[in-house]
Amino acid sequence: MKVIITGATGMVGEGVLLECLQNEKVSDVLIVSRRHYDLQHPKLKELLVPDFFNIEAFAEQLKIYDACFYCAGISSIGVKEDAYTKITYDTTLHFAKVLLGLNPNMVFNFVTGRHTDSTEQGKSMWARVKGKTENALLKLPFKGQYNFRPGFMKPFKEQKNVKAVFKPIIFLYPKLFSASSLTMEQVGRAMIKTVTNGYRKQILEVSDIKELSRNS
Repeated sequence: MKVIITGATGMVGEGVLLECLQNEKVSDVLIVSRRHYDLQHPKLKELLVPDFFNIEAFAEQLKIYDACFYCAGISSIGVKEDAYTKITYDTTLHFAKVLLGLNPNMVFNFVTGRHTDSTEQGKSMWARVKGKTENALLKLPFKGQYNFRPGFMKPFKEQKNVKAVFKPIIFLYPKLFSASSLTMEQVGRAMIKTVTNGYRKQILEVSDIKELSRNS
């Protein structure tokens, strides 16, 4: 399969990318980023797009792909709701709609977060906005559309984009809280399997991601 990945300069996108590069079911990977990701690999191509709202200008490079693993995003800490909505909801929906027009048989996976609020009515700003984004994506007629709600994710050893604050708990947290913990390998493998096998749910919690990642 041929896969587009966003967010490779962040921890989740980088982890999904590394799994795709080592997975035999993936033949080609295009990372779409605002900043350069320094890695050379025979499967890998890079498309630098300074403004995702102008993604349609790069339509020719985005055609004939089987899946998009949308891992781009920002932390909500210190960000006002309108700014967070523009990046999380507006940008994602615009990107998805452009890809849908180019690749109607595509599977589109979106990384949200544990405790995302599907009602869009809760007190947590980030959870409401993520829920609004999930709900809007679910209405788009992709071949498959899945929303990943991971908890803690242990990165690959070779990952470069891991925030220093997480490093002290990388090995401790999964041992203490295994039910809410995943590895980036599991997340990447589960994403790939949504393309090859699909899944019975469109919103995937930690337990679903673990189940789907097995034997992929």
